[in-house]
Amino acid sequence: MRRFVIGQAKNLIDQTRRRPRPHNNNIRLLSLLASDPIPVSSSRFFSDMTGSDSSSSLPVTLDSINPNVLKCEYAVRGEIVNIAQKLQDDLKINKDAYPFDEIIYCNIGNPQSLSQQPITFFREVLALCSHTALLDRDETHALFSADSIARAWKILDQIPGKATGAYSHSQGIKGLRDAIAAGIEARDGLPADPNDIFMTDGASPGVHMMMQLLISSEKDGILCPIPQYPLYSASIALHGGSLVPYYLDEASGWGLEISELKKQLEDAKSKGITVRALAVINPGNPTGQVLSEENQRDIVDFCKKEGLVLLADEVYQENVYVPDKKFHSFKKVARSMGHGEKDISLVSFQSISKGYYGECGKRGGYMEVTGFTSDVREQIYKVASVNLCSNISGQILASLVMSPPKPGDESYESYIAEKEGILSSMARRAKTLEEALNKLEGITCNRAEGAMYLFPCINLPQKAIAAAEAAKTAPDTFYCKRLLNATGIVVVPGSGFRQVPGTWHFRCTILPQEDKIPAIVNRLTEFHKSFMDEFRD
Repeated sequence: MRRFVIGQAKNLIDQTRRRPRPHNNNIRLLSLLASDPIPVSSSRFFSDMTGSDSSSSLPVTLDSINPNVLKCEYAVRGEIVNIAQKLQDDLKINKDAYPFDEIIYCNIGNPQSLSQQPITFFREVLALCSHTALLDRDETHALFSADSIARAWKILDQIPGKATGAYSHSQGIKGLRDAIAAGIEARDGLPADPNDIFMTDGASPGVHMMMQLLISSEKDGILCPIPQYPLYSASIALHGGSLVPYYLDEASGWGLEISELKKQLEDAKSKGITVRALAVINPGNPTGQVLSEENQRDIVDFCKKEGLVLLADEVYQENVYVPDKKFHSFKKVARSMGHGEKDISLVSFQSISKGYYGECGKRGGYMEVTGFTSDVREQIYKVASVNLCSNISGQILASLVMSPPKPGDESYESYIAEKEGILSSMARRAKTLEEALNKLEGITCNRAEGAMYLFPCINLPQKAIAAAEAAKTAPDTFYCKRLLNATGIVVVPGSGFRQVPGTWHFRCTILPQEDKIPAIVNRLTEFHKSFMDEFRD
């Protein structure tokens, strides 16, 4: 890490020699980075730069903290994002010091941070539930739709004392779980039990909860797709387990092959690892593929045969952009095969952060837990109760996402227009970026069938790989840092998601607003041509 910091500092200093001179404070910062004599973590690198703390007598040190924390990594908010945040701060006072005027965050699925507007009906209901005095005012009927007012009253009637600032049941407010179960039934055409719903602050706490349940030592393994969303590797590391990788096939559009699952399962067994669960992300993150129903059936059969819990990450279920693919929940697929509660253990995750709603900061979601014995379910509830409950605003939004306006409701037409406008724009953005990437020398990019990302493969020149090695960084990280410094565009290196050894990628979201996509394409195209010319073999 120290070598990375020094290399990054020198890189920035070299750039300042070719540009208008930055603010003196920035030069001082770069000088500090270049001369720091001690190894630093990326978090310390971007702290207040107060110098070495090696002589501190404080009781907590890197040697004394939980080693699982040190093993944990989360690239989506890693060192490149930290660099971007520093650049963004410096842009405010040194606008002429860089060849760009803004930082464009394409690193994370955070739609509203990139100017996506929230769904009006959802926010009207949430506002009325949060400030109930509005419901008693005459002018409210002129400002809010009749169905948002009615829905707010319905929700408040389900909350004891109408107190949205109070704790709820640890699984979530019963009436809201009823609404979610009804939404699942409408989606799948099959019964859903509100008692199977555990409401969470986004999908991530649900994943952590299941890792706590399933992992007891490093001899417990979880099969995870590679490339994978770093939540899984981080959670497995934090809970002391072993990630058992299975590689998606890039050549077949990031296909999931059962033969690969079997191979990796047997390899784990040979190492004394007991595989407890299979994690599947559908639609895929970071890879954007949508599984076929036939493939899902094979996955269900594999889990049933091997006695594995199926962890179905389905947070992008609304994000499908191609006409030849459709989202099917794993629960629907399993039930259509005749597998009931006693046949397969299945946990499905959903979140209000993705889809067309993008309510990341409201932290809402749920997991539907099926196929577990009553005594195990009691333990899941116990773990949930340790956190008391998920936040009420997130619970309300999760119920609205799964029970939106219906035909005949006053808000229905505006709701549909907002929803379809967002999703159709995402599809256009995905197609534009995919086509642009595929025109670049040495880059191939599978189509984005769903989710919010593209994950192009970069065939880097050997000189660029050698330069990355000299800088003690991964080649795709080297590329992404250079991209950021030249364009202000923030993407995540593929090495942060893991990848087939010897291949290099980056993840780019499709979330910048549509009117900014041409500028992003132009910046990226110009940078890539310059980069390839500089390092051409």
